[in-house]
Amino acid sequence: MSPTNRRAIRTALQTFAAVVAVVPALAAVVADSSALAAAAPWAVTAAASAAAVAGVAARVMASPVVEALLDRFGLGLVDDGGTR
Repeated sequence: MSPTNRRAIRTALQTFAAVVAVVPALAAVVADSSALAAAAPWAVTAAASAAAVAGVAARVMASPVVEALLDRFGLGLVDDGGTR
């Protein structure tokens, strides 16, 4: 697997983990309101979509064109080999 794909998958997993960490608090709020309980499936879909979008954004940011642009501003990543 290429490093750019690994980075994208890692970002999606990190986003998913952050969403999962918030779910217990959201579940407590949803349990207290029937209106929010009706919206719960939409919230789950939105959380999954956020993780997917984060993965796609990470993949786009790992492209050579975006990486070159970020390097101009000093925000580029160091490659796996330890060189820029």
